[in-house]
Amino acid sequence: MESKNPIFSRRGAAGQQAWAGPTPSVQQLNQMYATPSYAPPGARTMTIDDVVVRGFMTLGTLIVSAALAWYLNLGWGLAAPAMIVGLILGLIVSFKQSTNPALILGYSVCYGIAIGVLSHMYNEATDGIVLQAVLGTMVAFGGTLAVYTLKIFRPTPKFAKFVIAAGFAAVGLMLLNWIGSLFLSGGFGLRTDSPIGWIFSVAMILLGCFFLLLDFSEIEQGVRAGVPERYSWLMAFGLTLSLVWLYLEILRFISYFTSND
Repeated sequence: MESKNPIFSRRGAAGQQAWAGPTPSVQQLNQMYATPSYAPPGARTMTIDDVVVRGFMTLGTLIVSAALAWYLNLGWGLAAPAMIVGLILGLIVSFKQSTNPALILGYSVCYGIAIGVLSHMYNEATDGIVLQAVLGTMVAFGGTLAVYTLKIFRPTPKFAKFVIAAGFAAVGLMLLNWIGSLFLSGGFGLRTDSPIGWIFSVAMILLGCFFLLLDFSEIEQGVRAGVPERYSWLMAFGLTLSLVWLYLEILRFISYFTSND
């Protein structure tokens, strides 16, 4: 018996009921055409809060590792291999732009051990120097952040190239100075308590602040570009790397002018 429902006024060839509803208007067709098709939700984009949280995790891991190395009074027998492993992990993260949390936290643990041992040695030679270096690092970080936030200075592409080139040059000079120290006492004087050593340390501290400016700029650009949330690990790694650089250079610089005598 034929259905009397007006919606099903005819049947298909296969006996299936065909749609015979009212013809949509032009306005309805336009609305249907303008409606976006369904797409599964994409990955969450990175926010400043993500970077802050990851930064606390990476820097906190480093501080805890350093505190344990200090408390246990670990020697260079463990600190030297830890520094080498940390350097390797840092290079992998830097050149591969890896967002793997295991690599980044592994770097924090290894360098934390090395920093804890080194800080203990400096503190034995000059009591209170570590606290001064920590405060100096905090002041440098806060000052650099203020300069960036207040838009007193913003990194340009040319400035970024200059800082990166200066970083490679600084590492190269320190390597040459170390090689020279195998043949000459103090090498070329870049790491000695001398005017040359003072100037070089100040330059390294300024370079660390420049690295922080690049880190802040990269974070801001990443948030604006809507990069995936996992890149917050890479941003936190960059900040931690710059703060480690700053702390070690400030620690060395203060040691030139303080002693227990």
